[in-house]
Amino acid sequence: MRVVVMGTGGVGGYFGARLAQGGHDVSFIARGKHLEALRTNGLKVESAFGDLHLPKIDVTDDPTQLAPADLVLFGVKLWDTETSAELIKPLLTEQTAVVSFQNGVVKDDILRRVLGPEHVIGGVCYIAATIAEPGVIRHTGTLQKLVFGEYDGTISARVQKFHDACAESNIDVEISTGIEQTIWEKFVFLVGLSGTTSTARTTIGPIRANPRSRAFLHDVMAEVLEVARAQGVALPADYADDRLAFTDGVPEGMTSSMHHDLERGNRLEVTWLSGDVVERGKALGVPTPCNRAITDILAVHSEGHRS
Repeated sequence: MRVVVMGTGGVGGYFGARLAQGGHDVSFIARGKHLEALRTNGLKVESAFGDLHLPKIDVTDDPTQLAPADLVLFGVKLWDTETSAELIKPLLTEQTAVVSFQNGVVKDDILRRVLGPEHVIGGVCYIAATIAEPGVIRHTGTLQKLVFGEYDGTISARVQKFHDACAESNIDVEISTGIEQTIWEKFVFLVGLSGTTSTARTTIGPIRANPRSRAFLHDVMAEVLEVARAQGVALPADYADDRLAFTDGVPEGMTSSMHHDLERGNRLEVTWLSGDVVERGKALGVPTPCNRAITDILAVHSEGHRS
């Protein structure tokens, strides 16, 4: 399968490397020091499933230098979505699929507007992976799963082809016939995790153990749930309770990528996470005071402070 990875960060770098190791034709788009290291030393992955080194990869910062793709694996930061979507247009044929494994639910709204709905399939990923240093992706833990599907619920040839490519590459993979609901299911927990760990500046363990912060976590997720239900997504009425119980089963040291970005002085995705919940709540008449608090508090840090 011909795959182009737009954004060779933790997600794109890890899954792109596994697909290349599985024998598929994979090209990577990156920038800055990461691009320089990838050109010089190739792509390295550190993982409990075995370290991987691809000494020579096809990598560029200019998508026009690449051949068209069967699938574009889209993994840039949320603020770069529109600009990056414009850049990949030369890679698209009539049948090319674009699947975003970014955080949030607004990602596919943007991609459909820029690229056309016929190109966009929905996707969710479950992995803890980051750029450890330029050219090196570090996978923490053993979770590495992709879930994706057409928005109309059909199992298309292109979805089946990508599923088979992932399975051949030892990626835990699943086709969803209700991908919009799957994306919102993850979003409920993600907004709770990212918002509370970032505002409290700690991992999930202390948050779930303290009665007041635990109640706040529940209420953050309950607001996301109510927005989803008001938008017509068929999540159960007690889904926030379910996610709070799920939280009790994750490692005490678990945190969010947004918390990592905050600690490193990087730009934050809060506008597209809790901020998006607030904006959708306004439009739908759903109160979202907890998510507004997160958005307003983190606004001080949202643009980052790196020199």
